Amino acid sequence: MSDDLKYLLALSTIPVIGPGTTRKLLNAFGSPENIFRASMSELLQVEGVGKGRAVGIANFKAWDETEKIIDKCEKTGIRILYYKDADYPALLKEVSDHPLVLFVKGRLREEDRYAIAIVGTRKASHYGISVTERFTQQLSGMGFTIVSGMARGIDTAAHKTAIRQNGSTIAVLGSGVDVVYPPESAWLYSRIVEEGAVVSEFVPGTKPLRENFPVRNRLISGLSLGVLVVEASQKSGALITAEFALEQGREVFAVPGNIMSSSFAGTHSLIQKGAKLVQSADDVVEELRHVLKGFVKSAKKAEIELEPEEKRLCIQISHEPVHIDEIIRKSGVASSEALTLLLGLEIKGVVKQIEGKKFQLA
Repeated sequence: MSDDLKYLLALSTIPVIGPGTTRKLLNAFGSPENIFRASMSELLQVEGVGKGRAVGIANFKAWDETEKIIDKCEKTGIRILYYKDADYPALLKEVSDHPLVLFVKGRLREEDRYAIAIVGTRKASHYGISVTERFTQQLSGMGFTIVSGMARGIDTAAHKTAIRQNGSTIAVLGSGVDVVYPPESAWLYSRIVEEGAVVSEFVPGTKPLRENFPVRNRLISGLSLGVLVVEASQKSGALITAEFALEQGREVFAVPGNIMSSSFAGTHSLIQKGAKLVQSADDVVEELRHVLKGFVKSAKKAEIELEPEEKRLCIQISHEPVHIDEIIRKSGVASSEALTLLLGLEIKGVVKQIEGKKFQLA
């Protein structure tokens, strides 16, 4: 553990000191240690510091707390990345207000620089979940890392699908990396740690406070080449992520939805403002081709051979859930045969069954 990192950690525990102020202090004093050696008058000469921040630094005595953070990270497998470390995420480092200290549970890879963020509402519709799974499956199959915020709804669907694809995924938390939120996602959290990484700029033990989430959203976009908004209302946090993406020079993509549903109002607003309307992962890749440089793996799979009766059923199934009785009625296939055929289509990965004896295209 370098002295620089120890002093940066100490700064991060002072509530009134953020990354922007820390950068100004570093520019003025050259090193994190020198910041704590500076006098009150010297601190007050730094633009934007003010008396409250200067007092917080000059009177800092919580060195034991800093040591406890370091000790806790060592014992629980949490890596502390200094922004000057070689394995600090390259894409994030391009962002002007990137965290000077990043906490990581799991493993960040060099290939994670080819990442797409997928975000959206916590109260996702069946359509939104289905679209999320479709895009995640395609993008993971091409080799992209999927970044999201591990929230309920769209975020959770993106992480789960990436894991099912044996792909890499990164969850950015609005709490410490040791605090699982939402609590019911403990299993998902453990799998993300195994298959990718959980990251946060908040010190371990930080609770998931409401004000933390807009702050963490800039990391979701900062870790990604582009942000795909699947389903979002006008007040969705996903729109904050999209705004950060635009500020950071990242691409913003949006999937059109039901114009009668308020849960897509934010998504459609993004499209009206110039976000790229996308219908498949190929649309995303085409927009990013100038930075991919041959990275993308072939996502095309061999055509799945369907029997005539299977095709009759598939014609009646869409990405919106359809009850089995309606499928049978419209297809004219006998109920006993339909169940067998649908099972076969599930095994082939063509359709999937959801709650209430409903089916939709996978």
